Amino acid sequence: MPDHFLFLVVAILTVAFLYSSVGHAGASGYIAVMTLFSLAPSVIKPTALVLNILVACIGSWQFWRAGHFSWRLFWPFALLAIPMAFAGGYLNLPSHAFKVLVGVVLLFSAGAFIFRPTNDAEAHEPNRAVAIGVGGALGFLAGLTGTGGGIFLSPLLLLLRWARTKTTAAVSAVFILVNSVSGLLGNFSSTRNFPSFAFILAGAAIAGGSAGAYFGSHRFNHVVIKRLLAIVLLIAGTKLILT
Repeated sequence: MPDHFLFLVVAILTVAFLYSSVGHAGASGYIAVMTLFSLAPSVIKPTALVLNILVACIGSWQFWRAGHFSWRLFWPFALLAIPMAFAGGYLNLPSHAFKVLVGVVLLFSAGAFIFRPTNDAEAHEPNRAVAIGVGGALGFLAGLTGTGGGIFLSPLLLLLRWARTKTTAAVSAVFILVNSVSGLLGNFSSTRNFPSFAFILAGAAIAGGSAGAYFGSHRFNHVVIKRLLAIVLLIAGTKLILT
């Protein structure tokens, strides 16, 4: 158990609330927090995926119950993403340059939401072949980085106007869930190690995720969600560049 465990629990709860309010599950934030608390890399990746699965379950349920989920938009992205997330989770590669590049892209996306949010009134679904290919690439990134892929899918859906904000949040939540499960299975197949430490933090993630998913699916309007998404992207982008 790390030093200042109570602070770690509070940080996990806060991350879960912030990310779940925009349809994410928080893996990037969990990784950043656990890195700051000097946990071993072999513990960080599977722990982040476990917490991701718990929060993504809550977010998926809340956004689906509120009527925002679109199966027609979701399945093409998920089709190749699931097996590719397993492949990415199986691999454990040094990828500092890749992380810096992705971090810059996420920071750019955050700036776009802060200074010029997209119009939420119009959306058109992408070509299915394009969605399948994009989903496969994002699934591989999700497994490789220990995230669920929503941090990449959400800005793409919104910036290209493939979905409205709450539909994006709902689809991203389920996308994160299936990729996190697949990535965790891939990671376990590779390492044969599953940290019991993950379950100690599960309560904080569930509490924060429940509150965030409720406010995101019922209370916050699309402008608030976009501002929160910008914060999420800033956190994730900075973490990827600095770690």
